[in-house]
Amino acid sequence: MANTVLMAEADGIVTLTLNRPEKRNAVTFELLSDLMAALDAAEKSAAQVIILTGAGQAFCAGLDIESLKGLLGKKHEENVKDSATMARLFRRIYDFPKPTIAAVNGAAIAGGTGIATMCDFTLAVPEAKFGYTEVRIGFVPAIVSSFLVTQVGHKIARDLLLTGRLFDAAEAHRYGLVNEVVPAEQLMPRARALAQTLIANSPSSVRAAKRLINSFIAEQLDEQIAQAVEDNARIRTTDDFREGILSFLEKRKPKWTGK
Repeated sequence: MANTVLMAEADGIVTLTLNRPEKRNAVTFELLSDLMAALDAAEKSAAQVIILTGAGQAFCAGLDIESLKGLLGKKHEENVKDSATMARLFRRIYDFPKPTIAAVNGAAIAGGTGIATMCDFTLAVPEAKFGYTEVRIGFVPAIVSSFLVTQVGHKIARDLLLTGRLFDAAEAHRYGLVNEVVPAEQLMPRARALAQTLIANSPSSVRAAKRLINSFIAEQLDEQIAQAVEDNARIRTTDDFREGILSFLEKRKPKWTGK
């Protein structure tokens, strides 16, 4: 396993740690690949529960700045491929056959919010911040919207996706995106305790229950994600997307044209 994702196994639990603390565990395509490989290894392991957390002060601060720069000037086909990669990760976490627990130790922004809320259980420290901030820099939160609308309903999803505002763990808890708000010093002990509660149950029953729950919207998700990948790729060819990226990198207010 590469250093961007650390994997440890003990007491029937695999702990996966996003390991770019100096970059607030921001997403790169290397990290996405490493996380997918880590999930494959965790599925094959004897462990029954997966805990996903971040190294340092953040859980995952969204897309890495260098990766963000690399999005400019890509062809539509390349954008489709990139979008599909993120979609596969979200779906992999959401459909993972073993129970998953996100232990959100700090900021989980944009793709970081997506990763945290795809897990079966999401525990967060009070200081954690969440946000679907894509519209603030010319993106569209297309892929995550398919899951979010199912999780919180249309009205709350419109608020979070259209404003792009940040919100704290307490608000995320009210929406059901976070199961429990836990003091920092208790976060990992509580995650492990929850894991042991799950381990005490029949593994085959737990897996069957997960499959059943996911089957209720599986066909709908397939269609929505396919459309979302196209929408996500298409927005990256717009003038507003380019302006959003450049203004973010240049730390200035964007000048939108609506094109």
